Amino acid sequence: MAHVTNPSRRRATAAALALLTTGLAPAVRAQERWPSRPIRLVVPFPPGGSSDVAARLLAPRLGERLGQQVVVENRPGAGGTLALGQVAKAAPDGYTLVLAAAGGLTISPSLNPNLGYDPLADLAPITGFARIPFVLVAHADLPVSRADELIALARRQPGRLTFASGGNGTAMHLGGELMKAMSETFIVHIPYRGSAPAITAVMAGETQLAVSDITSVLGKTEGGRMKVIGVMSKDRTDLAPGVPTLDETGLKGFDVSGWFAIMAPARTPQPIIARLNAEITSLIRTDEFRERFRALGMEPIPTTPEELTQMMRAELARWAAVIKRAGVKAE
Repeated sequence: MAHVTNPSRRRATAAALALLTTGLAPAVRAQERWPSRPIRLVVPFPPGGSSDVAARLLAPRLGERLGQQVVVENRPGAGGTLALGQVAKAAPDGYTLVLAAAGGLTISPSLNPNLGYDPLADLAPITGFARIPFVLVAHADLPVSRADELIALARRQPGRLTFASGGNGTAMHLGGELMKAMSETFIVHIPYRGSAPAITAVMAGETQLAVSDITSVLGKTEGGRMKVIGVMSKDRTDLAPGVPTLDETGLKGFDVSGWFAIMAPARTPQPIIARLNAEITSLIRTDEFRERFRALGMEPIPTTPEELTQMMRAELARWAAVIKRAGVKAE
């Protein structure tokens, strides 16, 4: 016996399909036309800093490739988390991007459970952007020049040595706490308001050690009041190729640096993410960007969105453990 389709059911199905198609069509057409208006690149820090300068280097070049202006918008506050929270709530249409610092993506979630955003759930990774190498420096009179010598001294004198950083809960502070944990030493942390005061403190002998970004250190060792113990990333940096790493000189496996990434609101269409990744990674691989980044104390770190997600997951877990072990609290 032949199957007879209910005419009313057939009409209802056709109407539902038509409604679905009609609803999807504008979104599909919007993706096909993207970008059809200017794009905002939000920088979570004030104008003039290295991240702001790097963003303003990227914006016009990216705009040329996309055929639309890319406008840099500074939204400082709350250590960069204010801007990330706002971008996480923006429309996922490819017209709002953020130059996110590692701290806001992988440290702040463990320091402040009430951030208002989840970096993995509320933001879509596009690419790694730049790395800022960290260095461990010491006052010139401290009788050590390598990581293994420092570890031996710290073990002989637990609690006698101090290290400065650019602030409580910063990546530099937590880098120092990770160093203590991996070396099984007790070195007292002294927070300052930024890298420059931390470097001044170690040069003046207020602290024996400091963890700093490499830009704040270069050119300041010539006076003989401070020396570099080592670069804190796993590999040597092209910014100071003659300086060994802590990994090389006694703290095997140690790897800490600051970094930035380009993110978008979660649920930004995949074709837009893929286009942005292709254009941005192509730009930051050029000699022009490498040299301009070098002048800012940065190194380009182009990644796929998947590689960036893996990096975020690994660092979220690592810093959560360090924060818990060291008892670090948000100020």
